[in-house]
Amino acid sequence: MSEFTGEKTDGANGQAAEENHPNGGAAEGADHTNEGAPQEATRVNGWAAGDATRRAVLGDEHVDRAVAGTTPFTADFQEFITTYAWGEIWTRPGLDRRTRSCVTLAMLATLGHEQELAMHVRAALRVGLTEEEIKEVLLQTAIYAGVPAANRAFAVARAALEFDRNEEGGDGRTG
Repeated sequence: MSEFTGEKTDGANGQAAEENHPNGGAAEGADHTNEGAPQEATRVNGWAAGDATRRAVLGDEHVDRAVAGTTPFTADFQEFITTYAWGEIWTRPGLDRRTRSCVTLAMLATLGHEQELAMHVRAALRVGLTEEEIKEVLLQTAIYAGVPAANRAFAVARAALEFDRNEEGGDGRTG
């Protein structure tokens, strides 16, 4: 049993949660004494919740690719984003996933993080945003972050939406 997953819990793809952990379910050099146990329990719960949330928002295929691409060099970073970004922030009760997605789109567009923006445009559709709502987020971004940032964000979002429509054969959920 892993100190990061607490118990074997089947992930959305049928694998045990600890098998998906970037360190293979065990922390490298982990201290297995009771010292710091409450902190470890929080990290265990954060990682398990983060893995489930990450899969719900980004999809199993994306998360499986990220896990498969994990190396000893990137394992700690994968643990970090799964535990803290997805397990501690995305699971907080103060905002729903749709709202978090809108905020994320605006920030990524503002900062010019195009690859992450494309991924989160597709994630926004997954959590229920429509193309119209994504467009409104980017228009709002244009006013407060600048037209050049929003102009590029529209191009990235358009390509991501077209990719999603072609992959799913869907209508982009504009209704």
